Amino acid sequence: VQLVESGGGLVQAGNSLRLSCAASGGTFTNYAMGWFRQAPGKEREFVAAISWGGGITYCADSVKGRFTISRDNTKNAVYLQMNSLKPEDPAVYYCGASPGSTSRDSRTYLYWGRGTQVTVSA
Repeated sequence: VQLVESGGGLVQAGNSLRLSCAASGGTFTNYAMGWFRQAPGKEREFVAAISWGGGITYCADSVKGRFTISRDNTKNAVYLQMNSLKPEDPAVYYCGASPGSTSRDSRTYLYWGRGTQVTVSA
């Protein structure tokens, strides 16, 4: 499975961005999908995850109420709508595919994209 993220960029604090992740090379509905992020000098951290059918979603406490994960299985895509961006949100955001259950643990994700950079200005 190949994953390609897009939609990152520079945005002012308080504004919004929508990240997309396009999947190819596999059966998309075989995978739960997740978004993780990694800031310089920090470990990769969980942001949000969604089950194969979209009925189960999880969000990290730090983004709850601001970020929303969704997927469109007809387009083999998963999205991360990020609202009210804060100065602590900048990072490289990665999309991952997990063949197991919907998970907050990056070790359960088998495939990863190369990431998209999100920068937030004050």
